[in-house]
Amino acid sequence: MKKAFLILLLPLLAFATVHKFYISVTNVSYSEKDNALQVTNRVFIDDINAVLKERYDIDATLGSDEESALGQEYLEKYIRSKFRITRNGETVDYTLLGTKYDVDVIILYVEVTNIDLPKVTSIGIENEILTDLFDEQQNVVHFNVAGKKKSFVLLKSDTKGMLNL
Repeated sequence: MKKAFLILLLPLLAFATVHKFYISVTNVSYSEKDNALQVTNRVFIDDINAVLKERYDIDATLGSDEESALGQEYLEKYIRSKFRITRNGETVDYTLLGTKYDVDVIILYVEVTNIDLPKVTSIGIENEILTDLFDEQQNVVHFNVAGKKKSFVLLKSDTKGMLNL
């Protein structure tokens, strides 16, 4: 009986593979109090470490006791090259306020100040984070601005999402 069970179970186990998901989640909201767009971006730490190693040949070791200032510096350099925000079709500067770790995720805090919301007709996000390393990368973007909500799944072949106000 045990042999029969193993014979039936073995083919099923042979086809079972561990599949890793490559995903980030970005939330974009507007703060009336601060007159600013506030953006949080959640990305898996191991994926960010891998892309920093591949792209810049550094062991950033983000999220560990060995994390260095150099790792944070290259993280910001990478984020600025792969993540853009537009207002009314024009790219805007943003401040990377900082990072926080939550288990296996790094949370990036980004802010765009001096937003005159009545004059804003559109807000756009271009997110190419990790698409240069993982073809399967999906960057989910959730907008919640001025009572309008919209979500996008951005891919390597389609990296932009826009909320029209």
